[in-house]
Parts: sequence; structure tokens; C-alpha cells
Amino acid sequence: MSGKRRRAEARGRRAETLAALWLMAKGYRIIARRYRSPLGELDLVVRRGRVLAFVEVKQRAHAGAALIAVGPKQQQRLIRAAAAFRTRHRSLAELQPRFDLMVMTPGRWPEHLRGAWRLEGRDALTLS
Repeated sequence: MSGKRRRAEARGRRAETLAALWLMAKGYRIIARRYRSPLGELDLVVRRGRVLAFVEVKQRAHAGAALIAVGPKQQQRLIRAAAAFRTRHRSLAELQPRFDLMVMTPGRWPEHLRGAWRLEGRDALTLS
């Protein structure tokens, strides 16, 4: 792994740790970090009440850049990874799934975008 890639990986891990701490302070319970499946990776899986949130963490210079970084292809990858997670963790199947985005920008408080995108059509059925 190149030095540039290692630094990016370290920044990503720090951003995920800060996001997890922020969410815990807001009453969320961390269920999984960096969950990997053959279908994709989930940065954070958190629970609060009856909601099971799959949280993508993006650290960017501007919030808009973070939103653009989670395009339709990545959303589909995250949806597939979330379905794999729920298959392996049947005890959480009754919880309402939600996809959130945590935006980490330098010099600003973390921004938690709840329900950053919605499940529609076939995707809603595969995650139920």
C-alpha cells in the first residue's frame, strides 16, 4: 500500500471513530464497525430504539463533496451489504432499516444526515 493510501486509510479510520463517538453521545448503540461481506463494506451499523441505521462516513473538505461521493452505485453496494448483515443477524430483522450519512469536514461539527437515501422497489423487498 502506498504512503498516500495509508494516510487516507488512517484519516478514514479517525473519521469513523469520531462519527461513532458522536453517535454514541446522541444515544445510538454501535452494533458493528467496518462490517465486511463479499457484497460490500458498512462503516458503522448503529441502533437507536426501533431503528437500525447503516451509516456511511465521509470525510471531505466540503459537505457537498461528501454527498456526491455516495452516488447510486455506492448506494446499491451499501444496500447489498446491509441485506447481507441483516441475513447474518436475524435478531435485528424486526428493526426498521435506515441509511444515514455522517459528513466530517475540517473545523466543523460532524453532520448526521438521517435517511440520506431511501430504499425503493426491489431494494425495499430484499432488505425487509
